Amino acid sequence: MVESWIGGGGGGSSTYRHRYRALLDSEMNDSVENDMVKTAVTTSPVGDEGYEVPIPSSKWWTRSRYPGALLFNVSTFILPAFYSTLSKLWIAQIDSKMVVTTDTWTYISTVTEVINEGLPRASFVIIGDRTSRTITSRIGISNTLIIFQAVLGLLMSVIIASAAQRFTDTFVPVEVRKESVTYVRISAFGSLFGAVDFAVSCATRALDRPDVPLLISTVKTALNIILDLLILSNVRVGHADVDVNTQAVIRLSCDAAGALAGVCYFLYETRKLWIHRPDGEVGSRKPSVLALVTLARQGWYTFVESCVRNVLYLWLISGIVAMGSDYATAWGVFNTIRWGLVMVPVQALEATSSTFVGHAWGAWRHKVGIETRKPKASRGDIRMIMEPALISVCIALLIEVPLCFTMSLWGTQPFARWLSGSDTVAGITEYMWRTIDWCYIFYAVSTQLASILLATRPRWYLGQSLISNLFWVLPWAIVVEVIKLNKDTAWKWHAIVFGGSLVVSFAIILVVLGAWAWRLMTGRSRLSPVYLVER
Repeated sequence: MVESWIGGGGGGSSTYRHRYRALLDSEMNDSVENDMVKTAVTTSPVGDEGYEVPIPSSKWWTRSRYPGALLFNVSTFILPAFYSTLSKLWIAQIDSKMVVTTDTWTYISTVTEVINEGLPRASFVIIGDRTSRTITSRIGISNTLIIFQAVLGLLMSVIIASAAQRFTDTFVPVEVRKESVTYVRISAFGSLFGAVDFAVSCATRALDRPDVPLLISTVKTALNIILDLLILSNVRVGHADVDVNTQAVIRLSCDAAGALAGVCYFLYETRKLWIHRPDGEVGSRKPSVLALVTLARQGWYTFVESCVRNVLYLWLISGIVAMGSDYATAWGVFNTIRWGLVMVPVQALEATSSTFVGHAWGAWRHKVGIETRKPKASRGDIRMIMEPALISVCIALLIEVPLCFTMSLWGTQPFARWLSGSDTVAGITEYMWRTIDWCYIFYAVSTQLASILLATRPRWYLGQSLISNLFWVLPWAIVVEVIKLNKDTAWKWHAIVFGGSLVVSFAIILVVLGAWAWRLMTGRSRLSPVYLVER
């Protein structure tokens, strides 16, 4: 019988390019790790050596399959994107001048991304290796990740709250700066819950449990919408005075509830996995320094990448804020639309692609021997590893191309006016959209392709990002700082920086990915050791 690890189906040996030949064990309990109902012995497409890998359930909609995981991830990302849109609308109805203040939540999240995109993003290559690592050790690494990220998140929250005045001076226009300090102090502790949320989400996706981040998203979004309706909206209960700080308290409380629900569900799911582990499996579920070091060996690449990228972005944002309230609000509305509901498919596809590329990479490393530092991959191996990302590219193009034309021609200005309550802001937003939104088609493709490097060689992922940021974004950021922009000319230069970086990144990722494949196929890549955590 032939089973695909991406989708269901059968077939003969001619379909082997993306499939494995398996001998199925009909006696294994269907509750076993990763919804795996069978254990298989596969055959390499370039040789006769067999190696054991788990074969997912044949039902396409299960969470251990690409289509099922994608559905879970779309549902997970669409809920907070929907809420971020609604929250701007409700604030605009209370006081349209304060819409720009709510963007500080986004900028706080950007600061938190520096720690969120460090160790957690290494989980796809470490925890996602379901072939070489036991489920017990993968759970132990996940526990370590969540605890460590919670500590970092708390530290980040205290730092931001302590520096609220300086943060506000940098990222809030002068017109509403005084009123925004309290909002920043409240929102600062969103870093703690955001760090826990992101760590749990990355770990559970790598464990083939995308329903855990879905639960987090559902809990916090549902509570947010209900409480905002009751307290902030035009149909709110009572006539008490509310302001932007009320919304911050509600959002913080709901994020805390979502993070707590996610941790509880994570503990429940991992306990089930551990109970049904194979007999005689070694390893420990307890957090450990060894597990932290294992994550850090790959995670420091993603940490440096995130640090460089986000520092440059926040530098540019401080310049945008200096252009005044209308310009800064328009940029915030643009991002709410572009990085909100419109970006959901791209984010969901990236999360799914990273997970399944990580699984495929782990299976290939196991096949060639995890102790082999310079293995040689066949074309079939490369296709097998890249397949989830290539599927994601095709789906992303099918969505992004028509969406770009539709929003540019008809949708942006009325949507922006609805969110901001200002015709001036809506006009600026529409101009921004028509200028650079086409560049996000390149972003959608490059993001899926970059997930191959993220889930296989984080060092290469760091390299391609540094090339883009240090040789494009940084020089233009310096130019923007030196020429002293004004409101009339600012967007010309910001469009070059932001839009240009997306196109340049696309070209760079194609070159780097070609080099990645060539070096693997010629046996020139020296791979990192697979550090097993079995005690």
